[in-house]
Amino acid sequence: MSNVEAAPEAMQCSAQADGATEVEVLSAREVPLGGPRGLQVRRTLPQRARTLIGAWCFADHYGPIEVPSTGGMDVPPHPHTGLQTVSWLFKGEVEHRDTFGSHAIIRPGELNLMTGGRGIAHSEVSTSDTAVLHGVQLWVALPEADRNTGRDFQHHAPEPVRLDGAEIRVFLGALAGDTSPVRTFTPLLGAQIDLEPHAAITLGVDAGFEHGLLVDTGDIRMGGTVIRPAELGYLAPGVDVLTVSNCSDEPARAILLGGPPFEEEIVMWWNFIGRSHDDIVQAREDWEAASDRFGTVEGYPGRRLPAPTLPNAVIMPRRNPSVKEESEEHDEPVVRRVDAERLYEIAVEGARAGLTAYRDRGGQRIFYHTEVDKAFARQGLASRLVEQALADTRAAGKRVVPVCPYVARFIKKHPEFDDIADPATPELLQWLEIELGTSDRG
Repeated sequence: MSNVEAAPEAMQCSAQADGATEVEVLSAREVPLGGPRGLQVRRTLPQRARTLIGAWCFADHYGPIEVPSTGGMDVPPHPHTGLQTVSWLFKGEVEHRDTFGSHAIIRPGELNLMTGGRGIAHSEVSTSDTAVLHGVQLWVALPEADRNTGRDFQHHAPEPVRLDGAEIRVFLGALAGDTSPVRTFTPLLGAQIDLEPHAAITLGVDAGFEHGLLVDTGDIRMGGTVIRPAELGYLAPGVDVLTVSNCSDEPARAILLGGPPFEEEIVMWWNFIGRSHDDIVQAREDWEAASDRFGTVEGYPGRRLPAPTLPNAVIMPRRNPSVKEESEEHDEPVVRRVDAERLYEIAVEGARAGLTAYRDRGGQRIFYHTEVDKAFARQGLASRLVEQALADTRAAGKRVVPVCPYVARFIKKHPEFDDIADPATPELLQWLEIELGTSDRG
């Protein structure tokens, strides 16, 4: 499925720190997907509290949707990079076409795994005889070594494993004595668990995995915590036995996800996953130019989905919080480059807490003013802001001129930036004064 939000959020994500064994409950946010025929989905990944569970980086849960009254699903050809898409239905059928040459019908209880790698495109349309559409769409981030791999498509219909009061379908990895033959680039677990009313089962799991339980129907208890429909329960590594029980008088259903913590930072925007802002820019340009990178979807009776406009900012790396920080505060400060204002900002809970301003002159980036709001003083924000601004400048192939006294002191204390630092010459200072129209260089 495409993330066809009109203004998709750009994020640079990092693996989360190992935490305590108690279950963290993540609530979904309602997301209206656009396009000719939109869907309302419930999204639990990514979000500020948690951006990845293993390599699982995106989870949309939709339906049951009455297709005749809503139009169902009709997602035109759209691109993907750096990821695998997992399509899993509870009800209905979806016709899939991609530029690997695959033409498949996605049916309930059957896995369809598409590998984007360097670039793939596909379309998804609910079939004409589908009355109700209900399922999940999941994405898996590819590791750096494999993120430019070739296109691929795999199909698997797992046989149900029956336990006392439960039925399990293992579509990725291994669980309950069953192992999926589907190839993945990192160790993963993906399984549908159906529980009869008040049934409870105990499963052996990999203690090195993070686990997430996305509840579809019923109230399900995991690790002493009740997870309700559309919520996702997160369990940190360190657990080798997992007990799940249905607290409802009706049948319950959930998707169990797992994998070892993903140690790499990723940038995710629209349908692309990369490692830098430039990766995303290039992928968007290639899609808009109809390059061979993504190929052509044959058989879809309509136009391709155009890419949204890129945000006027660069998302910088988010640090992996310590266990204490994560439990006390989920909103990690975020550094962005705001090109329209020619500055880097550091935001706390969405509000600008500080900035460092610059001007570019040829191959040099001249930093002339840094400030942090008094309400955010003594939190180390200025240091974090300048460090990431200098790192981004290095990545852009530019050199740094530290006219701002704070930036100059920072470089003096951090000699790892000496190799990209240039002195502020009188001629450059004169140019800056004319550029700014003031002699106040802060």
